[in-house]
Amino acid sequence: MTRRGLLLFAAMCVIWGIPYLLIRVSVKEISPATLVLARTVVAAALLLPIAAYRRELRPLLPHWRPLLAFAAIEIALPWILLGAAEQHVSSSLTGLLIAAVPLVGAVIARTTGTRERFGLQSGSGLLLGLAGVAAIVGVNVRGTTLGPLVEIGLVAVCYAVGPAILQRWLSDLPALGVIAGALGVTALAYVPIAAFSLPTEAPSAKVVGSVLTLAVVCTAVAFLLFFALIAEIGAVRATVITYVNPAVAAALGVGLLGERFTAGMGVGFALVLAGSALATRGGKDVPATSTPVWE
Repeated sequence: MTRRGLLLFAAMCVIWGIPYLLIRVSVKEISPATLVLARTVVAAALLLPIAAYRRELRPLLPHWRPLLAFAAIEIALPWILLGAAEQHVSSSLTGLLIAAVPLVGAVIARTTGTRERFGLQSGSGLLLGLAGVAAIVGVNVRGTTLGPLVEIGLVAVCYAVGPAILQRWLSDLPALGVIAGALGVTALAYVPIAAFSLPTEAPSAKVVGSVLTLAVVCTAVAFLLFFALIAEIGAVRATVITYVNPAVAAALGVGLLGERFTAGMGVGFALVLAGSALATRGGKDVPATSTPVWE
């Protein structure tokens, strides 16, 4: 890997590990719907002109149905669920549980005919990963209701289904155009939704900074860097960042917000990573998958 590739890889590991912290800070003062609206409006305002300049928007028009589906499953639904969940659970716990996305993706891929059926190795990986999720959750359920955990579980499902939609119906379209278009339609959809939950007082500077960082750095800049990373090292190797992001999220939550980190969380995270590696390794016709918009 070149020095440029290493720098891009390291940057993406950090950039897509900090959103959980920023979401946790933001939803203490603004509603999850308002956060999604603000984030998508700013990010779309930055990316749509670039996509238009590159002439990457017009090719999307004949594919508006899968684009809407992708926007709903990959951005609109999971981002509001993340915000709602982090009103009640820590950012570190959220980040570690999202690490289970490859496990969900493996189940979807192997039960829809896009990969071979579960064998001993992949089945063992799935069980190992589930044990890891149980370890992460089991030591952190005190004082936590079932609702936020279900919301995080739905986020994991969305983040596994979204790339499947992208790969099946949108893979031949310009990547930046797809992301910019999805952000744009999500922003439009959230205008009437967020209108009922706008803050009555101006958010603090800390929250404003968190929202802007989410929109500018973790979304707009992140995708530009991610596409550069793919061009530098390839799509398959680039997806390795998804195994590092949850660890960054946990470290930031503990270090900056003083969130509790237990031995069970550490062991569970290691089991999830090992299980994901086993469940997604090998097999015939294993396609390269897209990294979800994880934050």
